[in-house]
Amino acid sequence: QVQLVESGGGLVQPGGSLRLSCTTSGILFSIYKMGWYRQAPGEQRELVATITSGGSTNYAESVKDRFTISRDNAKNTVYLQMNSLKPEDTAVYYCNAYLGSKIGDYWGKGTLVTLSS
Repeated sequence: QVQLVESGGGLVQPGGSLRLSCTTSGILFSIYKMGWYRQAPGEQRELVATITSGGSTNYAESVKDRFTISRDNAKNTVYLQMNSLKPEDTAVYYCNAYLGSKIGDYWGKGTLVTLSS
């Protein structure tokens, strides 16, 4: 059974930092492309950042230079370090493990990040 469990969300003030974690089980983590997506209230889910099995990263323009995605294959975990948070970063953040639409495309249940002054 495949499981992706996000953690680390919470309430933070603008300018603050949070580190999200997504721990997986039931997949060969090291070969999956991992990603973080987010969905703000009333909005569609959008890509935040991805990291390939080889460690190549990609970021949404809105989070470049503020967020960093990383992975620890030994721990089957992907991280999202979020710095200089802004009110528009408020969203539910979802973890994704992707190996192809017909091979493996899995989602966690999300963790809520709320910016509040």
